[in-house]
Amino acid sequence: MTAVVTMRTPPVRLRDREGGGIPASVRDVVDFTDGSGPPRPVAYVERELPPGGIPAYLAARGSGARSFVLWGDENRGSRVATVVTESARNGVATYQVLGPYGEVIGTIVREKALSGRGLRTRWTVRQPGLPDAVGYKGRIFWWLVCWLLFPVAPFALVIAAFENGDFPRGPRRIIWRANGQVPLEFKAFGDKLRLCTPELDRRLGFALIALLRSFDGWLGNSWDDRKK
Repeated sequence: MTAVVTMRTPPVRLRDREGGGIPASVRDVVDFTDGSGPPRPVAYVERELPPGGIPAYLAARGSGARSFVLWGDENRGSRVATVVTESARNGVATYQVLGPYGEVIGTIVREKALSGRGLRTRWTVRQPGLPDAVGYKGRIFWWLVCWLLFPVAPFALVIAAFENGDFPRGPRRIIWRANGQVPLEFKAFGDKLRLCTPELDRRLGFALIALLRSFDGWLGNSWDDRKK
């Protein structure tokens, strides 16, 4: 049975606005459903800041570095998993997903378009004991359409801003393949990550949706680029 993972950011509550410093509770939520019921919260995602705090995180973020904690509840009661950057240079970033005791759950590699092995951004998901799952961002046909329409993009942005405030973005769908199978699929409509194989550690899927949503686009929509 296919499971679905999504990520959302509820409105800021009054107690989260007060005081400054560390928020009272973790805002960004990962939801999960296996089809047997409605989506339910399974992890609360928060940046793990390096020495130097938010400015240092944002500076490193530009190279592709990310560092997240996935908590079991909004009050940071226990760790579900941790995402750390193993390396990030020349457009290629490697992330390790660790369990609550530091054990390696899996590895995720992002190769930026024109920096890795092709014209599209490539995502590789590795879990010990399973074949590598490789996916490319967007379909070539839709990227060609975007490139052909690029000269009129500024006009489209202005129209979108006045019409509904929803800016157009490039193709974002990703289909991962491994040994002829499709273990993962990210659907841009609804920002849904489908886990299509029961052998995949769900925590790896939780970490992957947080990573994908941290690369939402150049218009500043990513959840982890907040300056507070």
